[in-house]
Amino acid sequence: MSGDEADDPRSLSERSETKRAEPADDPSTGSGTGAVAPEVFPPTLREVMLRPWWIGMLLLCLVVAGVFAWLGQWQLGRAITTDPTPPGATEQVRPIEDVTEPGAYLPEPLVGQKVEVGGGWIPGDFLVVTSRFNDGVEGYWVTGQLRLWDGAGAFGQGEPVSLAVAIGWAETRDEADAAASALDDELRATGTVSPTALTGRLISDEGPALPPSGADPQTMTRMSSAALLGRWHDVDQLSVYRPYLVADEPAAGLEVISSPAPSEASSVNWLNIFYAAEWAVFAGFAFYLWYRLARDAWEKELEDLEDAAGDAAG
Repeated sequence: MSGDEADDPRSLSERSETKRAEPADDPSTGSGTGAVAPEVFPPTLREVMLRPWWIGMLLLCLVVAGVFAWLGQWQLGRAITTDPTPPGATEQVRPIEDVTEPGAYLPEPLVGQKVEVGGGWIPGDFLVVTSRFNDGVEGYWVTGQLRLWDGAGAFGQGEPVSLAVAIGWAETRDEADAAASALDDELRATGTVSPTALTGRLISDEGPALPPSGADPQTMTRMSSAALLGRWHDVDQLSVYRPYLVADEPAAGLEVISSPAPSEASSVNWLNIFYAAEWAVFAGFAFYLWYRLARDAWEKELEDLEDAAGDAAG
C-alpha cells in the first residue's frame, strides 16, 4: 500500500467505487486519461473542385463548350451576307441555264429571278391548278409542260428537258378549262411542236399536297413540278426543272398572273443570329453544370461528415 493510500481514511471498497465513477475519455473534448482523437476538418469547395475526378470533368466540359462555340461561330458566319444580291438583280432577264439546272433546287437569292427560255408545248399536258389568288381574288391557273429545245432551236438532239409553266389565271373553273382546251386543240391542229420563246419569273416548287376532303382525287392545289410530272405525257428519260416559270404573257382567254418582284432581302439573317446566341448559352450551361455537380458532391460530403460526427457523439 502506498503512502497516499495509507493516509486516505476511506476504506478500500470506497476507494474502488470512486475509481469506477471517474469519467472515461471523451474523444470530442480530449478530456480523460486516454489519447485525444484528431479533429476532422471538412473539405472546402475549392478542394473538392481540385480533385482529379472533377478536373477531368472540367476538361470534358471544355471540349463540349468548344464544340458549342464552334457551332455558334458557324451560325454567326451565315447570319451576315457578305456578298448580297444587288438591288434589282432579279429583274434582269437571264437565260435559265445561267440560273439553275434540271433537278436542282433554286437558291434563295435567285427566287423570283426573271429568265428567258425557249421550247414547245406538249399536247395533252395543259392542266389546271386550283386555289390560285390573283391580287386577292381566288381563281385557277392553267399550266403546261414546256419541252426545252436544244442545239440551234431543235428538239430531240439530246436528253429531253421540261419546265412547268404557269401560263395564265382565270377566275372560274369553266374559263380555265376552256383556255386549256383551246391551247390543246391549237397544238393538235398543227400536228407539230412549234418553238416558243418565253420570259417570266422563276419560282420555287411548292411541293405536292393531297386534294381537299371530298374533292376530285386529281385536283391540284399547289404548283408542283413533281405532281405535274406524274400526269404529263412523253416523260421517258425526261429531266425536269424543280422550280416553275410564271409567264409574263398569258395565253388567249387568260389573265396575267400577278407576280411582283421579290422584296430586297436583308443582309442580316436574324434567325441564324438567334441560333448562334443559343449555342453560346449552351456553352455557358456546360460550365454551370460542372459547377453545380461539384457543389452537390461537396454538400453531400459535408452532410456525411456531420452524420458521422452525430453518430459518434450519440
